[in-house]
Amino acid sequence: MAKMIKVNEDTYRFEDEGVRFFLFCGTKKAALIDTGMKTPDARRIAEELTDLPLILINTHADPDHISGNSAFEEFYMNPAESDNYREHGGQGKIIPVREGNEIDLGGRTLLIIDIPGHTPGSIAILDEKNRVLISGDTVQDGNIFMFGSRRDMDLFIESLRHLKEYAGRYDEIYPMHGSFPVKADLIDKLISGASEIRNGKASGSTVDLFGKDVFYYKYPYAGFLCDIDEKKE
Repeated sequence: MAKMIKVNEDTYRFEDEGVRFFLFCGTKKAALIDTGMKTPDARRIAEELTDLPLILINTHADPDHISGNSAFEEFYMNPAESDNYREHGGQGKIIPVREGNEIDLGGRTLLIIDIPGHTPGSIAILDEKNRVLISGDTVQDGNIFMFGSRRDMDLFIESLRHLKEYAGRYDEIYPMHGSFPVKADLIDKLISGASEIRNGKASGSTVDLFGKDVFYYKYPYAGFLCDIDEKKE
């Protein structure tokens, strides 16, 4: 069962074996942001914390973020993530959200920002009132998965640069992996590391991950797990 940690009166985080998800409460609605890796009862847990009508927003559809989705008939997700979601057995109706869409929880508006690269439909969520950015897997100080058919390092770098356009509108970043929270200066570090990898200037080593050989680039601020040929120009 995920460990619940109260961030403040209207915000909860859940630690679920290396991944986390969140509950944000407004005055009219509450939003689960992702449903974790091993928490099929995420909805029930959230509803024990609030009496508000509950919605679900997914930052992306990798399997460690959707374990409790089946309890929702519908949920918010970027439609570019649909194939990824269905491939991993995802059920329910996708309510499309894209760059610039806002979800009003009542006194707490969540702004959607498109950040493809880690997956085609990855999104970040800006809680501007509380000056918080939920970054999914894109901004974190853990190991960022960039191997496999749906990853795109060029888009990943572009998305990091896109997040810098919102600088000054958030003070902290809430990632789904690694440390909680992290600061905005991590974005520049990730751009630097990802660009070195993309340009073939980074040093790393081959490791076995889930029975697959991948190339691991370890920086002081994060790691990148990439396809073997990602280190080439």
